[in-house]
Amino acid sequence: MKTFKYLMIGASALVLTACGNSDTSRDLAEANVDYQATLMEQLIDAQPGDVIEIPAGVYSFDRSLSLNIDGVTIRGAGMDETILSFQDQIAGAEGLIVTANDFTLENLAIEDTIGDGLKVNGGENIIIRGVRVEWTNGYATENGAYGIYPVQTTNVLVEDTVAIGASDAGIYVGQSRNVIVRNSRAEYNVAGIEIENCIGADVYGNTATNNTGGILVFNMPNLPQPGYHTRVYDNDIFANNTENFGHAGTPVASVPAGSGVVINSNDQVEIFNNRISDNDTANIIISSLHSTGYSDYSVQTDFDPYPESIWIHDNTYSGGGTSPDGLDLTALKIAMFGLNGALPDVLFDGFVDDAKLVDGALPDALRICVSDPVDVLNADGPNGYASPSVDTEDFRCSLDSLSAVELAFAD
Repeated sequence: MKTFKYLMIGASALVLTACGNSDTSRDLAEANVDYQATLMEQLIDAQPGDVIEIPAGVYSFDRSLSLNIDGVTIRGAGMDETILSFQDQIAGAEGLIVTANDFTLENLAIEDTIGDGLKVNGGENIIIRGVRVEWTNGYATENGAYGIYPVQTTNVLVEDTVAIGASDAGIYVGQSRNVIVRNSRAEYNVAGIEIENCIGADVYGNTATNNTGGILVFNMPNLPQPGYHTRVYDNDIFANNTENFGHAGTPVASVPAGSGVVINSNDQVEIFNNRISDNDTANIIISSLHSTGYSDYSVQTDFDPYPESIWIHDNTYSGGGTSPDGLDLTALKIAMFGLNGALPDVLFDGFVDDAKLVDGALPDALRICVSDPVDVLNADGPNGYASPSVDTEDFRCSLDSLSAVELAFAD
């Protein structure tokens, strides 16, 4: 398999080189190994307001870097010019871990970490810009789980970034508030871009392709906060058909290869003005925790596993659904649409909260609405998938548009 280097130009990317597994296109033996001590000392001695400039070059690290001082900027010369290589890493779980407020990382690459590439744990006012995180051996279960990974943060901007090869999610924002992910590219990850248990997220101007699943909006149990209010719009989400190489037992391990957008157990999600195509299982999947095969049986009692208040509108679709992942979905496709047919653009597992039904239907504000002129397949999960049906008219409705996420530093 091959991996690709990208030069970001606005919201697009141009292929520069294609590299095989045995050739990373640079001689790490000539990397500036002495720079490790210099950068580690700068991170330890940093003061609020400092800007740490890393010049162009390839720098080799054998252990994690960390920063815990507020108000620091780390800046390279460009994601293909300043490269922090962890190919020889022997210590630490991440490439760079940050526990600080008012942090900016921009214009550099982090490659081949043992675990996560960049993790920002806690903190407010986080900017990640022009950063590439990549595993240059190609996609593999042995790669680190997350590429760009802000978690439990507030006011987060991820823009003009690239994530390639993560065994969980390339760009992941979890348990956070006020999030923007824009103008970035995710490729050859299990989940390209994942918003999990976040309150207030805008995901736009991105390209997600060649992942197992393109863009995921998830809620998972046993986490500090449930997520809601996510807008996914003006993205290119196509050909996310890479085999699922996630670790067994993780939530993303249940994502079928060929998934464009996946909404799982999340509420108040608006999907609009996207270009979604050629995702072999379905261009959009809406599901509950009941369909994930998630193995944690000690789910908190107040966790809501049902997706509600979902509005899908004004997207364009082509292709997709022709070669679903797994025997069950393949059998479903053949039984309903024939050997040469395709699953509809929107696949819904059929699980709803019976306790909220009024006269057999969800209240208008909680409905799943698909205004696009595409079919919706209800897989009838509550009845063991015994009687799936295309009942698109039940989804012909609309909801109020969600408000935009506003960040003072994101203009």
